Amino acid sequence: MEQEPKGIREQSAKYPAVQNLMHNVNERTLMAEHRKRSRKKATGVDGIDKAAYDENAPERIAALVERMRKFQYKPLPVRRTYIPKVNGKLRPLGIPAYEDRLVQGVMAKVLNEVYEPRFLGCSYGFRPGKGAHDVVRYINQTIMTKKVNYVLEADIKGFFDNVDHDWLMRFLAHDIQDKNYLRYVERFLIAGIMEDGKRLASDRGTPQGGLISPVLANVYLHYVLDLWMEKAIKPRLRGEVYYVRYADDFLILFQYENEARKVMDTLKKQLGKFSLEVAEDKTRILPIGRFKGTIGGF
Repeated sequence: MEQEPKGIREQSAKYPAVQNLMHNVNERTLMAEHRKRSRKKATGVDGIDKAAYDENAPERIAALVERMRKFQYKPLPVRRTYIPKVNGKLRPLGIPAYEDRLVQGVMAKVLNEVYEPRFLGCSYGFRPGKGAHDVVRYINQTIMTKKVNYVLEADIKGFFDNVDHDWLMRFLAHDIQDKNYLRYVERFLIAGIMEDGKRLASDRGTPQGGLISPVLANVYLHYVLDLWMEKAIKPRLRGEVYYVRYADDFLILFQYENEARKVMDTLKKQLGKFSLEVAEDKTRILPIGRFKGTIGGF
């Protein structure tokens, strides 16, 4: 995908909605994605790894493209396993089937090209040229140089498992006018989960372990949080306010304490509209500045 992404990004920057995306998922781009895959990855429910697929990859990919053209391609459920977390708990991990990884990888690249011109500068997670160290630098500089006295530290409870499919598809349809492309995104969302030999429905959430999940998460929070903060919240505040997000973790920095508390209450209502909620035990307001005040608007 050398020429196509540039064209997608230019189209996205110029027009309200992007068209004709599905042709980017083709034999050439899928083969390029196959060559990038690691030979050490665990297998999904299909039991196929890169070495096995490589035996006749051109034929397999040609057949895959033909199935997609006829809308006969349906992603398999992801195989769920669990990995230990630092705190001793277990984190669920979804392992897609091999061909599903290839399709998701190409489709994720397309989505990134569509949304890079649209995402706001406050979003740092899973974006090219941005990382966690950039977030830390931004926060430190803001606290040191701006009138910041309080920080709202928020955590969304089980975000990746609770993304509302209907809302996500509405957000995507606002920016993408390609019904075939959106159709395959939706198929990934509802592909299901295989655990202990049983298939579980996936009526909400993004594909666990899927290459397409990070950008879908960013699209969801771009509409639910980023645009809301910039267009609905910031203009209503009298004090200075700064917002930064890394994936589903975010901070809001305030000049005034009362505005921080009002935004926290409003935040809970905003998330609730989109089937999300804050983790109460991880959401708090902390004083951090040298000059604290309680005069504000909102």
